Amino acid sequence: MELKEYFANTSGHVILSTMDNNGKVDSAVYSSPRFFDDGRIGFIMRENLSYENVRANPHVCLLFIEDGGGHKGKRLYLKKVDETDDKDLIESLLKKPTHGDDEDPARHLVYFELVKERPLVGDRV
Repeated sequence: MELKEYFANTSGHVILSTMDNNGKVDSAVYSSPRFFDDGRIGFIMRENLSYENVRANPHVCLLFIEDGGGHKGKRLYLKKVDETDDKDLIESLLKKPTHGDDEDPARHLVYFELVKERPLVGDRV
């Protein structure tokens, strides 16, 4: 099953881990990634610690833990390749559109490429 199908058909929790350029790690809960026809994977990111870390260090790790107990899921190692602040595009991708709410913080669509995929547990390097 392709990743796009997997995420569309599997419920669970996404944890995105980032690191600044001094090696300080952060993890945050995110919504499921968006998958684009050109193979890129995207996250809509607010101006927060995760976003600042990605700007400093393009490598991130996504943990996806499937609902239902057990230890099913995936680890995705990603590298930032691009970003856009296109408000219309970002708005079209949001599950709950903001309709131009001026109080809503800035958002960025950050694109990643898949570097490596591993199961959540049980894989040896």
